[in-house]
Amino acid sequence: MKLFFLPPYAPEFNPTELLDQDVHTHVPRHRPPTLTQLIATTIGYLATRTTHIISSYFNGEYVAYTLI
Repeated sequence: MKLFFLPPYAPEFNPTELLDQDVHTHVPRHRPPTLTQLIATTIGYLATRTTHIISSYFNGEYVAYTLI
């Protein structure tokens, strides 16, 4: 196991941020009237993401450390 110390704020080093960017780019910008609808819309979009797409978040130049 290797430890990597990251700067306090470095979204480009975090694969989760890539997923967040994907969701924010593709889920409609209007605010759903209820939290339930927001959750349903987000889960519905994430269900369309394939394993290949999700794994590609870890192939970026800055997140390659996660594969070591």
